Amino acid sequence: MKTGTGTLDDVDHGLVHALQIDGRAPFRLIGEALGVSESTVARRYRRLRSAGTLRVAGTLNGARLGHHAWTIRLRCTPDAAGPLATALAARTDTSYVHLLSGGTEISCSAQTPTADESEALLLHKLPRTARVTSVSAHLLLDHYALPNTWAGPARLTREQTALLAPPGPLADGADDAAGEAGPCGGALVGPADRPLFDVLARDGRAGYPELAAAAGCSESTARRRVAALRRAGVLTFLVDIPPAALGFRAEARLWMSVRPSRLTAVAAAMAEHPEVSLVALTTGPTNLLAAVNCRDSVDLARYLTGRIAALDAIRSIETAPVIRTVKRAGALLPRPAR
Repeated sequence: MKTGTGTLDDVDHGLVHALQIDGRAPFRLIGEALGVSESTVARRYRRLRSAGTLRVAGTLNGARLGHHAWTIRLRCTPDAAGPLATALAARTDTSYVHLLSGGTEISCSAQTPTADESEALLLHKLPRTARVTSVSAHLLLDHYALPNTWAGPARLTREQTALLAPPGPLADGADDAAGEAGPCGGALVGPADRPLFDVLARDGRAGYPELAAAAGCSESTARRRVAALRRAGVLTFLVDIPPAALGFRAEARLWMSVRPSRLTAVAAAMAEHPEVSLVALTTGPTNLLAAVNCRDSVDLARYLTGRIAALDAIRSIETAPVIRTVKRAGALLPRPAR
């Protein structure tokens, strides 16, 4: 398929899937899984990353620490949408900032550590200008599908996947490898960890010398800390790639009202759809949010009239096509020079 960087071949697709499985997997191991050399994998990754097509982003999994996750919608005048989306994307507490519905609506995700910070974000920090016609915020109550498990990048066999699988997070109530008891069975996240998260948000594959320099510690300490945070499930790595680069050129957000008695069943069913990269229960006038990725508008129509229409507990649905994505996972990076 054609992208901004040319054609993604089988090795490129395999690399994307490998990084979805483990964003910090060594290139040597990825090469072994793909049947190519380590240098080939490294060269492909550098090419795609320098073109702005692919990167790995380290993110804080606030759910493991009891943080509040929100989806926010702003409606505004067409001339305001671009600057407001850029301002939201520059914030460290936002992700997945999209222009929707003809460029007059913005959606984004945000997470806040406490109820007080949620109030501050929603009441004081969101844009308030005459060009913003409405703002709504919906608390995400539970997730049934997340971007890091989306089936879109899948290319590898079960055997290849097993070779790359990272160690799983600790069970709740366990202690991490560093011997520090933490909330939700994870390592405590303190001020000393912030430099690590800041670097990994920009480049999830940053080397341990860079991480150690940022955190002011030894490389062995940085290595242990990253490993502990990963095992605790607090630090996760996401593949940041436009769905269009994988051939999915029609993205949309769906806000659905589902009969309460069937809500969890519908959410679980949608999580199995290969088109879906997010399913979440929310507060608000609708109670289910989904992000879908289809090959084109015809494929999107087929999805809505086929898979979605078959779920008769959905009482109403609002479909908002994604016009432009300003930010996905991780920190907002400058656009590469063309």
